[in-house]
Amino acid sequence: MAAEWYFRVMGAEFGPVSATELVEQAADGKISPDTEVRKGEGAWVPASRVAGLFDGASQGKAITAKTAVPPPLPNKDASVFVPAPKPFDSTPSSSKFEVIDTAEDDRFRVEILAYSSLGGAKDHQTAATVYFANQAGIRLKQVRITLRNGEAIAESGALHFMLGQIQMESKIGGVSGLGKAMMNKFVTKEAAIMPRYRGTGQIYLEPSFSHFLIYRLMGEEVIADKGMFYCGQGTLDIGSALQRNVSSALFGGEGLFQTRIKGKGICVFESPVPVDEVMRIDLKDETLQVDGNFALMRTGRIEFSVEKSTRSLLGTLTSGEGLLQTFRGTGSVWLAPTQDIYQRLQSGGIASMAAAPRSSNTAT
Repeated sequence: MAAEWYFRVMGAEFGPVSATELVEQAADGKISPDTEVRKGEGAWVPASRVAGLFDGASQGKAITAKTAVPPPLPNKDASVFVPAPKPFDSTPSSSKFEVIDTAEDDRFRVEILAYSSLGGAKDHQTAATVYFANQAGIRLKQVRITLRNGEAIAESGALHFMLGQIQMESKIGGVSGLGKAMMNKFVTKEAAIMPRYRGTGQIYLEPSFSHFLIYRLMGEEVIADKGMFYCGQGTLDIGSALQRNVSSALFGGEGLFQTRIKGKGICVFESPVPVDEVMRIDLKDETLQVDGNFALMRTGRIEFSVEKSTRSLLGTLTSGEGLLQTFRGTGSVWLAPTQDIYQRLQSGGIASMAAAPRSSNTAT
């Protein structure tokens, strides 16, 4: 059988190998559905697009390539098959989860993994909870970061495990640095000291039922709700932003400070609602007014304040709308319109939603 298949991991190319050897690599977990492979001079494609590869891993079937286009760069050592680097041989089987979102550049890749289902309960009560979670589509998620001689930063305590040649460090910067870090934690609810990871390998953060939103900063500044930052590239600067007026500080729902992320790189935010329920509003010298505390973050030249819903105080008090979060200028605002619904369901269930009137927008 001709040795005409190639695959690459972390930018390193391996092969040529025969179809049988490729199937063996998939069976051993060295090739996952998102690993890039090619046949002969064909195009690099995800292994998931190679018909029969993962079926063949368990049944010994033949495999074929679905696509073939312009040749990639030539393989530097096409005469010898080199196994995948050891640090990645133990990568968890991708059959347990799917990648639901991803972003990457030359040295950094982040993926949001969603486990297909849970089934490890040891008692009836937990089993019942897991069953209804599976039925409702509530999926356990995990953030995976892949570094290629790159750098990442994450919330303190978020690490689950890591593979490869990666060093972790937490720089304090002396007494003054510790004081600044503690102040930042106090005003933004972010970790006082965020560990940095440098090198080549993979980082798995703690599994959770949270929702994650990936955003790529192109040198701008993002102002986000406290505690939303989860992880990102080491090129980003995480700090605090002071509210620019009294109304937003007193009635905006976030207090005097919010979290500020600026620079160029990929960032992951922890969202209070599923990402497909988040709404992005783009403003062009316009005004957006929100009756509630469900604006998650903003970027661009936008002024944030809290204003009366009508011109007069009496009108505001009698309109039922109260105060409105107001965003004015040019930029983007991310909203979570369903956030309040989940909060009310969590606190009192369906009955409380039917009985309780919608609250006006004082700080919630």
